[in-house]
Amino acid sequence: MDAKLNAIAISSDTDESSRSSGFDFLTKQAYLPPSWASHLNPLPSHIVSLAQRPTPIHKWNLPNLPSGTEVWLKRDDLTGMQLSGNKVRKLEFLMADAVAQGADCIITIGGIQSNHCRATAVAAKYLNLDCYLILRISKLLADQDPGLTGNLLVERLAGAHIDLISKEEYSHIGAVTLVDILKERLIKEGRRPYAIPVGGSNSLGTWGYIQAVREIEQQIQRGPSNIKFDDIVVACGSGGSIAGLSLGSSLSSLKARVHAFSVCDSPDYFYDFVQGLLDGLEAGVNSRDIVHVQNAKGLGYAMNTSEELNCVKEISKATGVILDPVYSGKAAYGMLKDMSENPKKWEGRNILFIHTGGLLGLYDKVDQLAPLVGKWRRMDVDESVPRQDGTGKMF
Repeated sequence: MDAKLNAIAISSDTDESSRSSGFDFLTKQAYLPPSWASHLNPLPSHIVSLAQRPTPIHKWNLPNLPSGTEVWLKRDDLTGMQLSGNKVRKLEFLMADAVAQGADCIITIGGIQSNHCRATAVAAKYLNLDCYLILRISKLLADQDPGLTGNLLVERLAGAHIDLISKEEYSHIGAVTLVDILKERLIKEGRRPYAIPVGGSNSLGTWGYIQAVREIEQQIQRGPSNIKFDDIVVACGSGGSIAGLSLGSSLSSLKARVHAFSVCDSPDYFYDFVQGLLDGLEAGVNSRDIVHVQNAKGLGYAMNTSEELNCVKEISKATGVILDPVYSGKAAYGMLKDMSENPKKWEGRNILFIHTGGLLGLYDKVDQLAPLVGKWRRMDVDESVPRQDGTGKMF
């Protein structure tokens, strides 16, 4: 596998846009960490270029913001089409490790519309690895074909092997054990599997957003004068992204306070989980000192109220930016709700919102979204308009 990936030594302090030739995609590169993160341990040795970086940052003209508040948007939904979203940043490090270990297949686990599982399936196939997905689904549907909606279509087109597990079994057995069971089966078949946890969120995957902070630093240096972000707002689903963002922000020149809106579990769970990731890097910091976690799960993971979906619709209508319903949509809803209830907390702040992708998840919500969207009609053409066969060419 290593022969398929060209090794290129890249300093992560180098401006990413200045080194991109377009030929470094899918290459393996020696990784040198940002200087402010070089004390962390262990340090990753390599990275596989999977994401389209740097992703843009632009002003986000959200309506009804508190006085003097500005929101900017970091477009990590544009890391790539099939690989879109925040998960690919973690996979750049995880896949490099899989290749280094001589794996011939990848195992990971998530919900039935997991963006991480979809990205993993595509990344694995890019690197000529098989992919095995364990997908959590309702008990009533666990014995049926899961269909081709949203992320499932991409996963199945990419040839991923899919094992369905009911939510009840998942709850009673746990993700780690389920992955271990499949891993042992594959080893007995003579395969060399590499296991990736839920969301790619382990200490190695955390480097995806440590490196993203370095990217943001570089963009600020090149961007409009006097831009400084006071806060970073992001959705939290598995914990790896907020661990990297908060640690990177606290160590770097960014020094922005990270506000994580959790779409599952509880804030206390994520404080503890992130602490484990930080300890795994020997960071020597307390998670509660560098990130503020707020509950935004609403009805539950991947479940939406009409108010949340209406927020997604209204933001799309006002700004053209389409959020996903599971992650960024809930984070934006939670942020705007908090701004409305506590405007003094946000007044005059410069905020960077991380759009973590997940557009394909909207296809799983079409029935709920249908009553919220409209504006269609049959075009009425007056009878006086001349008509002649063949005038309008049908391609």
